[in-house]
Amino acid sequence: MTTREQIVHNLRTVLHSFGSVIDGLTPEQWQAPSLCPAWTVQGVVHHVTTIEGGLLGWRPGGEHPFAAMGAIGDELALLSPDDLRARYHSLAAARLREIEAMTDEEFDAPSFTPVGQGTYGRFMTIRVFDIWVHERDIRVPLGIAGDDGGPAAEMSLDEVQGSIGYIAGKKIGVPEGKGIAFHVTGPMQRDILVKVDGRAARVPELPNPDVTVEADALTFMLLACGRIDPEGPIADGRITWSGDAELGARAARNLAFTM
Repeated sequence: MTTREQIVHNLRTVLHSFGSVIDGLTPEQWQAPSLCPAWTVQGVVHHVTTIEGGLLGWRPGGEHPFAAMGAIGDELALLSPDDLRARYHSLAAARLREIEAMTDEEFDAPSFTPVGQGTYGRFMTIRVFDIWVHERDIRVPLGIAGDDGGPAAEMSLDEVQGSIGYIAGKKIGVPEGKGIAFHVTGPMQRDILVKVDGRAARVPELPNPDVTVEADALTFMLLACGRIDPEGPIADGRITWSGDAELGARAARNLAFTM
């Protein structure tokens, strides 16, 4: 599978999975708090639908993709949950048809992305991450079971892994010469290693980490995305550490790099 095929496959997966979750919501669940501060579940669906609406028909080099989202969001805010759900499905299907019909040149074209200049395909990788996280914003507080593994989940974890230098250096404040091993368990299993040598950066090997932090994949992702208070998983053991106790505690409490 090519990189493009993997991105499109994962985008299809998260769009369909998100749609399946909102299809099963009761009227009461639509109004329940999500993991996003100040957003209800309906607010999360509104947000995801607004972005997909703004991206439909947009191509790199044109007007900024977020330019039309204010008007789209205002329109969607007037919809009932049933109508918003129908609009989400319509936009998701149209977006997938559009992406599948793009040429490789269009997909690889230089593009704005939420993290700076990249390509249209890179933008879609970030959409996979964003929608994957937003599904958990709904599922976790409502106690809705789901699969937190698979290729789309791995691509989402890649986004956190790619920012581990920033997390370690700026958020945790790992001292010069120190290293941390993050041991991710559960449906996604990965060792993410980072060391400060002038600057914090991911390294391929770390024989003697100063701290080993262990967490299940969902907890790690929710902490990195600023979705949950770290004191809960610290107290119940979903995240633990060994080695330098002070640095480990600081790491567990300061993983959030996005919100």
